[in-house]
Amino acid sequence: MTNFALREQLPYRPCVGIVLFNNEGKVFAGKRKPQDKEFAKYIWQLPQGGIDKGEVAAEAALRELYEETNVKSVEIIEKSKNPLFYDLPDELLGIGLKGKYRGQVQDWFAMRFTGEEDEINVKRPANGAHPAEFSAWAWKQLDEMPDLIVPFKRKVYDDILAMFSHIGPKKVA
Repeated sequence: MTNFALREQLPYRPCVGIVLFNNEGKVFAGKRKPQDKEFAKYIWQLPQGGIDKGEVAAEAALRELYEETNVKSVEIIEKSKNPLFYDLPDELLGIGLKGKYRGQVQDWFAMRFTGEEDEINVKRPANGAHPAEFSAWAWKQLDEMPDLIVPFKRKVYDDILAMFSHIGPKKVA
């Protein structure tokens, strides 16, 4: 089967993504373990994950954030008006995303972290109930993120930057 035919047969995986802002206006970035030499320099990404059956996007975003970072202390600032899509590159089609999907369709949420940094635990997130997705984390500028993500997700990150760049440091009354 050609990649084109396979791509046309496979659906998009419904997902959510989270842009977690701290009070200084920086965003949480998780450092992934490189799984492919070609993409080894693109190891930073924003939290994201699948929407479970019967789950609404906001619930999935809060659950995924907790499962990947241990963070529960957040407030939702806004949600993307339209979902964002990305396709897997040909070399990952039928392999990436367990071979079941052509890419992802994602609802993105901007959230503000309201807790203390010691709440963040990427090595043992969700009290160890889920395997660690990230090996480390850092606060980064949102405009850095498109250059840090794998190239096939870059358009999504450019769109995220355009959507959420107006969110800055928390204003203190």
